[in-house]
Amino acid sequence: MKIFLKTMVLAAICLPLTATAHKQWLAPSKTVLNVGQWVTFDAGVSTDPFVRDNNAARVENLVITAPDGSVVLPENSATGKLRATFDLQLQQAGTYKVAIVNSSVGASWDDNGQTKRWPARGTTFTAEGFAKEVPANAKDLKVTQSIGRIETFVTAGKPNTTALKPTGKGLELVQVTGFNDLYSGEPATFQFLLDGKPAADVEVEAIADGTRYRNAINEIELKTDKDGRFTINWSQPGLYYLSASVSDDKAEKPATQRRSSYTATFEVLSP
Repeated sequence: MKIFLKTMVLAAICLPLTATAHKQWLAPSKTVLNVGQWVTFDAGVSTDPFVRDNNAARVENLVITAPDGSVVLPENSATGKLRATFDLQLQQAGTYKVAIVNSSVGASWDDNGQTKRWPARGTTFTAEGFAKEVPANAKDLKVTQSIGRIETFVTAGKPNTTALKPTGKGLELVQVTGFNDLYSGEPATFQFLLDGKPAADVEVEAIADGTRYRNAINEIELKTDKDGRFTINWSQPGLYYLSASVSDDKAEKPATQRRSSYTATFEVLSP
């Protein structure tokens, strides 16, 4: 068990972010349940959220935090062409955080008119490899650090906040309105933090499930205030995909640029 958990943590550190325009998402079957009940999750990558038409998401870097702060393992994991799935039995009362955590560093440069990139997809950045593979005098060298979180939350019985404590690294979401206390027609307020501090002027996008059956995406576009807060009005019940990203120069060396991204799935219920 300890070896498996260690492998999952290492994967979360080493795997790269999806470098495409596609959206990666987690879709729980329910988010408000009782102790002892099961939740099943789909994880996919698609142009529009929750549309299972492109690829399965990689879930080997999945981290599930239980209401007491411990890490628990998924059950019945399987990966198909269009989705990955796993189950979770809610054996504790309180709120669980289900997260795919990504962190990577990548370099690109101009080599006689062609763009070279390192490391290759699926391989790990190391300082030794960087020194060996990237020319010291590389033209137009860009070294970018990427930090991303894809999250959703489920609660058994009475909610609590132990699993929701921010790590203080990258872009993270903090509840003002409870994550599993959302109803259509009732506004909800959240707060974005960047490295543990309020993230002002961050552009936020929210998309309701069902895009396949609408003529337009009907995305909701918002921006955080000086305290990193924003308020969203849910127009209808169902699943919602929420995302944001920021870029800055606070990267860890040898990177000079940093991109922090955040995605969450929320279930909005009928009042």
